[in-house]
Parts: sequence; structure tokens; C-alpha cells
Amino acid sequence: MSYFLIRYKIKDYAKWKPVFDERGATRKKSGSKGGHLFRNADNPNELIILFEWDDLKNARQLAQSEELKKAMERAGVTDKPDLFFLEEIEKPPA
Repeated sequence: MSYFLIRYKIKDYAKWKPVFDERGATRKKSGSKGGHLFRNADNPNELIILFEWDDLKNARQLAQSEELKKAMERAGVTDKPDLFFLEEIEKPPA
């Protein structure tokens, strides 16, 4: 499995979430199979999103797109995102 993990800080979740949601169709078209949205328990303005992706090449293309950069600015992302492109190698039982 291929995964794309992104971590960034935002100004306001209520402002960020609609922009994130409106980009769902773009993510799906680019190969996203859905994911998990996390909030840092110690900092509610820090988000971590783990997406399952069909192919890391497609995830990288979306991550490097000017369209995504503009959407993050519009959504109120306040720092440079940390991006990780991951390949699952094992599922430990516990």
C-alpha cells in the first residue's frame, strides 16, 4: 500500500475544513482512496492527515501542484507542510 502523510498548522479549523472538503473530488481523481484526519491533542491547530493512495507518483504530483498550494493558503495553513510519501511494509499484530 502507498500512503501520503501531511502535517501542518492552521489558523482556524472552521475556515480550513470547507476548503479541505471541497478538494475531495480532486484528491479522488488524483488517486486518493480516502484516509484519516488527526488533530494534535496538545495543539488543536496542528493537523495530520494520512491518505491511502493508488500510486506514490500520483500523490507526489498532487502534492507539488500549484492548485494545492493556493488551496492551503486560502484555507489558512500557517506553516510549511511536512510531506511524507510512505510504502507499507508490514502490519504488526499489536
